[in-house]
Amino acid sequence: MATESSGSEPFPSGYEPPRFTRREALAFWSAVGLVAGLDPRALPAALRDAPLGARPRGALDEPPITRAAVAAAEEILGLSFTEAERDLMLEGLTEQRAAYAELRAAPVPNDLPPAVGFDPLPPGLATPGLAERTPLGAPGDPVREPLPLTTREVARPAADGELAGLPVAELAELVRTRRVSSAELTELYLGRLERHGPRLECVVTLTHDLARAQARRADDEIAAGRWQGPLHGIPWGAKDLLAVRGYPTTWGSVPYREQVLERDATVVRRLERAGAVLVAKLTLGELAWGDVWFGGMTRNPWNLEQGSSGSSAGSASATVAGLVGFAIGSETLGSIVSPSTRCGATGFRPTFGRVSRHGAMALSWTMDKLGPIARSVEDCALVFHAIHGPDGLDPVVREAPFAWRPLTSLRGVRVGWLRSAFERSEDHPTKPFDDAALATLEALGAELVPVELPGDIPIGPLGVVLDAEAAAAFDELTRSNRDDLMVRQIANAWPNAFRQARLIPAVEYIQANRLRTRLVAAVEETIGDLDAVVSPSFAENLLLTTNLTGHPAAVLPNGFREDGTPVSITFWGRLYADDRVLAVAKAYQDATDFHLRRPPGFA
Repeated sequence: MATESSGSEPFPSGYEPPRFTRREALAFWSAVGLVAGLDPRALPAALRDAPLGARPRGALDEPPITRAAVAAAEEILGLSFTEAERDLMLEGLTEQRAAYAELRAAPVPNDLPPAVGFDPLPPGLATPGLAERTPLGAPGDPVREPLPLTTREVARPAADGELAGLPVAELAELVRTRRVSSAELTELYLGRLERHGPRLECVVTLTHDLARAQARRADDEIAAGRWQGPLHGIPWGAKDLLAVRGYPTTWGSVPYREQVLERDATVVRRLERAGAVLVAKLTLGELAWGDVWFGGMTRNPWNLEQGSSGSSAGSASATVAGLVGFAIGSETLGSIVSPSTRCGATGFRPTFGRVSRHGAMALSWTMDKLGPIARSVEDCALVFHAIHGPDGLDPVVREAPFAWRPLTSLRGVRVGWLRSAFERSEDHPTKPFDDAALATLEALGAELVPVELPGDIPIGPLGVVLDAEAAAAFDELTRSNRDDLMVRQIANAWPNAFRQARLIPAVEYIQANRLRTRLVAAVEETIGDLDAVVSPSFAENLLLTTNLTGHPAAVLPNGFREDGTPVSITFWGRLYADDRVLAVAKAYQDATDFHLRRPPGFA
């Protein structure tokens, strides 16, 4: 490759980049497609009226790869080669294109993981109690003792709406003591889903038959003295990227709306084992982006004119509106934090590799995480306890201890605070709420220690990791042109993002992951011996950083704006210290009442 060396310049002195006409731009994009083995239909919208034919992307007539095609590809990749270097590349690029065709002919389902993976544990860092990964195929539904409940002497509310809005910990006590039956609770939630689901556009599929059968079984077991724990008999909702045998798993997207996967996701199976009752499959933005799916836009219960954010849109909306006891969401880049913030839910994103993703739609094998969305931090802990741990089916999952010990005080607890995010004065609309959170923590006795995210690593560009993996996960969708069926056809949506990502060089993807290794170690060093770190939920680079590094985070409501919509605060911490992050977050939440408020209109 020609660079600035030995006096040779890639372009002559005085060279100016050409100004492309529309015809020339069409030729440019077509040339790039030749090198990548893609059909020229993958074009910007402005060029799509060209007579491109109806061939699927990738179905080429194998025109020769020329110097001009290589030069056009260089423009996009930010590289520069000499004419001689291009000539040397032509035969190899032709062979590569043929190899791509062979690879594309092999079936690669969405749930097949790559042979390379991501381990959030930095080299040389030992974590007490952390076991090696379970071999694939090993049995993996451990029997765990149920977590103790901190709530006692719960009185049944007189109004059904109040009952439906209780936290899991209180519902569990009512069910355990048989003051409310699981069947009664299930019918209550099914009725609310039927009544309010269309208003919120948060339901894809109701699971009436399954729910009623699970509720009857729960009541029989509890009557016989076999209470399984705090989730026993509690109705819940699944983000519709989780497979449930016998029901559609639509991924929120038109091309998959009839898809039925005849298996249960591991989290679905584990929650059934814990006695929970699945009442609905809930909406997600198409292929886990945003709150727009093939049925419309999922709504924020606090403001029906506003979307619920995404992509765990239905999980957060239905939980806060009291349509389910809790829900499961997923996060790759903010998909638990963002809808929990918008809707006023409490969400938990566990350490990467603590919850099996078997049976869940893959978007990014090195970033996807499953976690609970509920009405309290304690509820999140109860659900996480039931679903975490290896299953022998997801190769990234390790066993790590989860010692749930709620804190009665924050005295002696060291909490980092992200100083630059709290002190930012411009473009910081939640500053009064964030400052109040620091004051509350200080009043509770916490020792506040200022910290900062690593500043010497380019965070934004590392987003190519997600872009490249997502494009690979939906490679066939792009090449078949079925991405044209998706609802959102704008620049900032998956169809276009998948096409753009086809031009990410493999070298850049690997280099980004090498920088990611540095980032994980730097974030762990930043946290040090702190018990947790508190941050504004949307502090600059926080979501991308901590999703790339795999650190756990709890997001919880932290106040309400003048228009009545909620804001949030986030607690995050060391890898595999999920229990400590939740304990600190619960102590803070117990000193507030924001999570106890209900949106009007859903009583």
